[in-house]
Amino acid sequence: MGIRIRRDDEVVVIAGKDRGKTGKVLRVDPGKQRVYVEGLNLVKRHQRPTQLNPQAEAGVIEREGPIHISNVMLLDPQTNKPTRVGVSREGGAYHRVTKRSNTKLD
Repeated sequence: MGIRIRRDDEVVVIAGKDRGKTGKVLRVDPGKQRVYVEGLNLVKRHQRPTQLNPQAEAGVIEREGPIHISNVMLLDPQTNKPTRVGVSREGGAYHRVTKRSNTKLD
């Protein structure tokens, strides 16, 4: 099926330097199997204004870096604990469901 985590989902990091922290998914890169989580895996970039973008913020800026999809788990909306995500089919439409509490996500 592909990636079952989508933008605006609440996830918890299960491996790496930010293990145990939670945040909202800002964007998903399915080609590289990466997610960007708000406030996690912050990386510093040196940036200066260019001719193409003269009003860009100059200096050292911090922004979210990518996290591999296998290192995050969705938080169950009912129990607020990590859960796996499954897909159920109902009336010809597919829905994401949590494995922990069998709750529909969308």
